Amino acid sequence: MHFTAASLQQILGTWGYVAVFIFVAIESTGIPFPGETMLITAAAYAGTGHLQIPFVIGAAAMGAVMGDNLGYLIGRTGGRSIVERYGHHVRLDADKLEVAENFFSRHGDKTVFFGRFVAVLRAWAAFLAGLNRMHWMKFYAFNAAGGIVWSLFFGILAFYLGKNLPLLEKIVRAIGIGGVALAVVVIAGIFVWHLKRQAHRREEAGHPDTSKSA
Repeated sequence: MHFTAASLQQILGTWGYVAVFIFVAIESTGIPFPGETMLITAAAYAGTGHLQIPFVIGAAAMGAVMGDNLGYLIGRTGGRSIVERYGHHVRLDADKLEVAENFFSRHGDKTVFFGRFVAVLRAWAAFLAGLNRMHWMKFYAFNAAGGIVWSLFFGILAFYLGKNLPLLEKIVRAIGIGGVALAVVVIAGIFVWHLKRQAHRREEAGHPDTSKSA
């Protein structure tokens, strides 16, 4: 479903803060949806006096936290079966799942927090956290912190720059590109590390330790 700026403003005019909550919550569960766009639109709308920015930010933060928790629950209860059944469509196999599990065991907290600022991770970080059985209390703490900081940052940014949409769009686009670039670098680093680890395992398998038998 495609939403234009005009259609989002029309939805805001009818549903107000509830629309902000619902859009952000849907995106946070893992469904592609313009949650961040709705937050920015609503905050800019508040800048013209039609909404109150504290309630816009509050609705976005609550939507982020509740949506992410639902995504986490789905990932934890049925995520593995979903990946095993449909993962091949996105080239996600057991080997890559092991990489994700190792990564989340070391960096799951940072991924949940900063993933809120990266388009793809914003939708999938909670699901992956649940899938890899990240401890719920740890997930909740970093998820809530990320949702609040994200809502405050983009809400205040759009509130004050809403009257200068070209500048606002440039800043939001730059943040998005920077986030994606960082994610690509991190993923590439993980991939290289995984290849080296596999090579090391093959080397150990080909040269077993014979010191004990000597």
